[in-house]
Amino acid sequence: MTTLHSLLGGFAGALTLANLGWALIGTTLGTAIGVLPGIGPALTVAVLLPVTFGLDPIAAFIMFGGIYYGAMYGGSTTSILLNTPGETSSIATAIDGHQMARQGRAAAALATAAIGSFVAGTLATIALALLAPVLASAALEFGPAEYFGLTAVAFCAVSALLGSSLVRGLASLFLGLALGLVGIDPLTGNARFSFGIPQLLDGIDVVILVIGLFAVGETLYQAWRYGREELRAVELTGTARMTREDWRRSWKAWLRGTAIGFPLGVLPMGGSVIPTFLSYVTEKRLSKTPEQFGRGAIEGVAGPEAANNASAAGVLVPLLTLGLPSSATAAIMLAAFEQYGIQPGPLLFQTRPDLVWTLIASLFVGNAMLLVLNLPLVGLWARVMLLPRPLLFGGVLVLASIGAYGLNRSLLDLGLLYAVGAVGLAMRLADFPLVPAVLGLVLGPLAEQQFRRAVAISEGDLTVFFTRPISATLIAAAVVVLAGPAIARALRRAKDGRP
Repeated sequence: MTTLHSLLGGFAGALTLANLGWALIGTTLGTAIGVLPGIGPALTVAVLLPVTFGLDPIAAFIMFGGIYYGAMYGGSTTSILLNTPGETSSIATAIDGHQMARQGRAAAALATAAIGSFVAGTLATIALALLAPVLASAALEFGPAEYFGLTAVAFCAVSALLGSSLVRGLASLFLGLALGLVGIDPLTGNARFSFGIPQLLDGIDVVILVIGLFAVGETLYQAWRYGREELRAVELTGTARMTREDWRRSWKAWLRGTAIGFPLGVLPMGGSVIPTFLSYVTEKRLSKTPEQFGRGAIEGVAGPEAANNASAAGVLVPLLTLGLPSSATAAIMLAAFEQYGIQPGPLLFQTRPDLVWTLIASLFVGNAMLLVLNLPLVGLWARVMLLPRPLLFGGVLVLASIGAYGLNRSLLDLGLLYAVGAVGLAMRLADFPLVPAVLGLVLGPLAEQQFRRAVAISEGDLTVFFTRPISATLIAAAVVVLAGPAIARALRRAKDGRP
C-alpha cells in the first residue's frame, strides 16, 4: 500500500503541465535522435546531457527518462528500414525486421516494435515500482565491505560479458579506473595523475569523460566506418499498422520478451544486448515455423523489441536502489545524478522520494507519449533518419563541444573532450568495449572510497571482505563471473578430448 501511495504521489508530480512538457520534449528528442543511423541510447543521452544542466533535478530526470525510452524506441525504425542498428541490442530486431520491410511489410514490423515496446515498457515499469523499494530497504543493511563487493561484481560482469575478449574488457575497465582517479587523494591530499596541471587537481569532470568516449569517440568511429556510405531506406507508405494475424503472432512474444528482458536488465550484464538475442532464440525455438526466422518472421521483431525496452526499465533498478549502473546509458545517468549532487542508492528513497517516484511515474507517461509519437508519425521519423551523414556527424560534434565548454567555460575541458574522444575512437577500432571504461571512471572513486572505509573500520584487516557473509558472497560471485568463461571453455575442451 505504501508503494501505491508513493506512486500516486509521483503521478501528482509528473502530471503537472510543466513536467508533462519536459516529458514530451524528452521523448521527442530521444526518438528524433535515436532514429538517426549509428546513434544509440547511450550516445543520445551523452549528447543531450549538458542540455539539462539548467533545469531543476526533477524536471531534468523526467526529461532524461523520456530521452532514454525515446532512444530505445527510435532504434527499431533504423534497424527495420535501413538495416543499420544504432547499437548491438538492435541487431536482433534488424534480422527479421528488415526482411519484413523488403517484403512490403515495414508498417507491420514498425507497429509490432512500437506496441511491443509500449507493452514491455509499461509492465517493466510496474515491476520497477514494485521491486525498487524492496531492494532499497534490503540495501540499507549494506556496509562499506558489501558496497565494494557490489562494485566488484559490476566490474567483473561487464568486463567478462561484453567485448570480444576478457583481456580487452579488463583493459578498458582499468583505463576507466585510472581516469576516475585523476585529482587529489581525498585521504592523503596528494595529487594523482595530474601531471602538474592545476586544473586537473579537482579531477576530470565525469561528464567530459562520458561525452568524450561516447559522443565524440563513437561519432568519429561512425564517420570513419560509414561516413561515405549512401543511406538506402526501404520506402514506407502509410502509418504503422498490424493485421489480426500479426496481433495473434505478436502478443505472446511481447510478454515473453518482457519476462526475459526485465530480470536480465536488473543484473549487471551490460544492459539489453543479451536479453534481445536470448528473446530471439527463444521465439525461434518455440515457433511452429522456425524456418521463417531470418526471412521476415514477425515474432523475431516483437520479442527482441519487448526485451530491449523491458531491460531499459530493469537497468534503473540497481541504478536507483544501489547506485550501480548495469549499462552504458545507466552509467551516463549516474554521472547526471552526480552533477546535481545526488547519490543514487538505498537512501535516495528516503532523502528524495519526490524525485524517485515522480521519475518512475513519468516513465509511464513517457511510454504512452511514445506510442502516440511512433505509430502515426512513423513516416516523419523515416524521413528524419535520412539526414546526410556529414551533417549528422558534424551536428553531434558541435553539440558535444558546446556542452563540454559550457560546463566550466574552460578550453582545457574542450581539449580533454577531444583527447578522450580520440582514445574512444582507438578503442572502437581495436574492438575494446567502452562500457567497462565508463563504469570504471564512474564507479572507480566509489569503489576506492568503500574499500578504504572497510579497511579503516576493520583496523587494516583485509579479511573483512571474506568474513562478512554478504560481502564474501558478492566477491565470490565476481570471481565466478570473471573466471566462468575460461572454466567453461576448459570443460568443453576436456569433453571434446582436446588439450
